[in-house]
Amino acid sequence: MRAFTIIAAVAVSTMLTAEPQQKEVSDSEYITQALSAAPKSVAEDAAVVRVGKDGSMRTLRAGKNGFTCLMMGTDKMCNDANSMEFIHAMMNHLPPPDKVGISYMLAGDDGASNTDPYATGKTGDNHWIITGPHIMVFGPPSKMLGYTEAKDPDPQKPYMMWAGTPYEHAMIPVDPAK
Repeated sequence: MRAFTIIAAVAVSTMLTAEPQQKEVSDSEYITQALSAAPKSVAEDAAVVRVGKDGSMRTLRAGKNGFTCLMMGTDKMCNDANSMEFIHAMMNHLPPPDKVGISYMLAGDDGASNTDPYATGKTGDNHWIITGPHIMVFGPPSKMLGYTEAKDPDPQKPYMMWAGTPYEHAMIPVDPAK
């Protein structure tokens, strides 16, 4: 139940910053798209949740492995419980948990500011970056990996997103951007 509460909070919070999907897709297509964020071995037993336009959330598929796949705007992600807590903390301006978390975004992303966790679009000075298929590692150990903290890193190499903020985390590309 705690994981569901965290997921619900994240889903509602992301409605404030995520752009809506371009078109409404069926639940079946949504499940397929959300699961595309994870490796097959993770996607097999992951839960899938769908966020409604009003911020409500519904579980489309129960999970068995602790991962939850969802779409925020057009970005697809599969998160373990610790990364869901991290995202929840960020969205609510709370201190992040002192736990290692992992999130898969194997479908890549549509871009984000590399310096401002709360930016909702590209500006001339927010160092917008688009990363192809990648994983994210959250928590204090990610800061010890030695990845660049450059504001404009090469998105085909590992880097730290939001360096110098409490929400700093490792971005690890796993395939060139398409």
